[in-house]
Amino acid sequence: MNKRKGNVLARLIIFMLGLLIMSLGIVMLIRADLGAMPWDVLHVGLFQQIGLTVGTWSIIVGFCVLISASILMQEWPKFGAYLNMVLVGMFIDMYLSFSFLATPESLFLKCIMFVFGIIITGYGMGLYISAQMGAGPRDSFMLAVIQKTGWKIAHVRRGMEVVVLFVGWQLGGPVHIGTIMITFFMGTVSGLSIPQCQMLTDTILKKFERSKQGINNRGVNL
Repeated sequence: MNKRKGNVLARLIIFMLGLLIMSLGIVMLIRADLGAMPWDVLHVGLFQQIGLTVGTWSIIVGFCVLISASILMQEWPKFGAYLNMVLVGMFIDMYLSFSFLATPESLFLKCIMFVFGIIITGYGMGLYISAQMGAGPRDSFMLAVIQKTGWKIAHVRRGMEVVVLFVGWQLGGPVHIGTIMITFFMGTVSGLSIPQCQMLTDTILKKFERSKQGINNRGVNL
């Protein structure tokens, strides 16, 4: 993944679009009601053992993970990492307020929503990461481990989810069949989505650069 600079507006639009898509996928997984995501299992477990709120633990854990990623990378997180922490929560609340995203009545439709939720979450994550405005806390840590070890995306993501799930389960967090599926399949989806989204974003930004250069050249000729 080549580091990109410039084209801030275009990258910000891609970044925001990715967060919107990823948040939609997260809400679909919540509404499918087949099991919490591993990180949410951890947040609920901490809430049950210590108190505060689930949302507060999400921020606290995210901050700790972001610091850990910064130590591994030996650099401060980009602005987008902090923006991610705030916007994802806002977008999730927005989607949860939509009545058409209610929990389906039949198990079949719940499964359909669940599967699409995994895919949409994975590709939303891949899209916002591809803008290189700064990954969120958990994805920053994943990328830091990948850069340091050279391990495959799917393996790192799956390993993180398993560890977090185990700790959350030990703390009493809610674990169901859907949680297990997310733990193993999200890594596979991420392994596909991140390279594909990076190629798409690179193509879009190259076309944007060429069009901008063409406008500048016409301005000079005039």
